[in-house]
Amino acid sequence: MSLRVGIGFDAHAFEDGVPLVLGGLPFDQPRGLAGHSDGDVVAHALIDALLGAADLGDIGSFFPSGDEAYRGASSLDLLWKAYREVRDAGWRLVNADCVLVGEEPRIADVRGEMSQALAEALDVDASLVSVRATTTDGLGFTGRREGLAAQAVALLERV
Repeated sequence: MSLRVGIGFDAHAFEDGVPLVLGGLPFDQPRGLAGHSDGDVVAHALIDALLGAADLGDIGSFFPSGDEAYRGASSLDLLWKAYREVRDAGWRLVNADCVLVGEEPRIADVRGEMSQALAEALDVDASLVSVRATTTDGLGFTGRREGLAAQAVALLERV
């Protein structure tokens, strides 16, 4: 069996008047994340983890921020397209773990829904995708509530 691990990271600043989407779910917040697509840092980190594990580049290689076709795009759609490339390259997801970094919003009540939304975009069982959150105890840009970051790890196996 051949296994590969990929790590992804993404961060975006908060922006007034922009919808907040995390892990594919909309949040009722006054500020969202500035980004070319919907700014979903959880999905973006997962995309980079998957692409990295399959040695296919990064999110910018597939969905350049200068390409108007992706302005406002759903990150779940981008995740689906990226994972299709991973599968076409002969890899299958074993599991993925995503961590949202920020002081707000709290996601404990919707972690399962986030896992489900991400898993549906990947067409895998929700048990293969975990989502968690942590704060930085007031340190850095996330601690000052200037934005959010996310990290993800994906384990792939050769099909």
